[in-house]
Formats: sequence, structure tokens, C-alpha cells
Amino acid sequence: VGLPEGSWVTTSRGHLLLAVRPTMGDYTRLMPRTATVVYPKDLGAIIVNGDIFPGAYVLEAGVGSGAVTIALLRAVGEQGRVVSYDLRDDMAHRALKNVDAIMGGHPPNLAIKLGDVYSGFEEEGLDRIVLDLPEPWHVVSHASAGLVPGGILLSFLPTILQVHDLTQCLRRERTFQLIETTELLLRTWSVGTRSVRPSHRMVGHTGFITTARKCSIRPTGNTDDEKY
Repeated sequence: VGLPEGSWVTTSRGHLLLAVRPTMGDYTRLMPRTATVVYPKDLGAIIVNGDIFPGAYVLEAGVGSGAVTIALLRAVGEQGRVVSYDLRDDMAHRALKNVDAIMGGHPPNLAIKLGDVYSGFEEEGLDRIVLDLPEPWHVVSHASAGLVPGGILLSFLPTILQVHDLTQCLRRERTFQLIETTELLLRTWSVGTRSVRPSHRMVGHTGFITTARKCSIRPTGNTDDEKY
């Protein structure tokens, strides 16, 4: 509108609006979508718990509407690389449009591929693998082969039974350690002149974030945790 960001604008109907550019969180909640997006509260946890760092080589599977893809691209920076897989061409197309909209064009360090990672993938030397898939345990053996030593596998799942199946598969693989699952609940507060209280609505359960690190196979022995 030709004014600095943060300016007040009066509409033709006399309404006063504050004009600011949408944040990534704003865009994520309102972006055109073909699937449910990952909420901003979980995007932050994915970046931090997955230790997505500048220059990282990341494989993503289950690109959906592109919310996680955008977060990954911002985290890895221009020196990093993101390869995103999805089974559906319409989802890949929608995700690419959303990425282009918020990133100001197609990032040269992003590749979106059509393919089934349950059957494997060609990428090697990956620093991180981020999965938003219903049955991520099918990817565990491929992830073990594709990750660098110390690399992290991260999975976002809606139900705890899926988390249980994934965790058991990771343990059976024996090349993954430090397996952790977290869940985030978000509650905002209303701060007024004479009243400070929690908001009546909150973002409760959205999904579970499970991380595991690729390590060498643990020597067998009389350890208590092997029986669980």
C-alpha cells in the first residue's frame, strides 16, 4: 500500500486496519492446503528437537501443504539442502506454490520428488530425516542406511499407538539410540488493564514428535532396559 510496515490504514468503509506482513506462523495457519498443516507450535519443536542447523542436508517425506518444508528451508539456509518426497502430485504442486509464496520464489536448494519412501530413497549422507507419514516404521531401515553417524530421524504422528510401533521398530533396528517422544500444548493469556487470565481456548493435542539418533550398534550385555 506504499506505507512502512506497521502503518494504520483506513478502508473505504471507515474501518481502521494495522498493515503488517504475515509471519510464517500466520501464513502456516491460513495457507491454501490439501492436507492438515503442522501447527506453528510443532514447527518450532521440529526445528529445535530435530536440531535442524544451517547447511544441513535434510530429507522430508510427506510434504503435504509445505508448512514443514518452509520451516526446514529457513533453518538450513542457503548453504543447506532439502529434498521433499510425496506420493501425490497435487500435494507436491500445492506445497511448491506455498513455498514459492513465502520464500519469494522457488529456492534453488529445494527438490520436491514424487515417490514412496517406504520402498527406499536414493539420497545418502543425510544429516536429518523428517517424516510426516502414517507408518514411519517402514522408513527406519532406509533411514539407518541414509543418515550420517549421529544423524537424527524425526517423526510427527497424531496417535500414541503409532508412536509405540515406531519406537519398537527403532529399537529392533539397533542403530538408533536416544529415542524420545514429546507433545506440546499451547495456551495463550489475555492481559488486560485489570484482568490477567488464561484464554478460554487453547491449542491442545496436535501430534507427537519422536526423535532418534543414528549410532553404532550397542554391545549386548546384562542391561535392564533391553527387556522393555
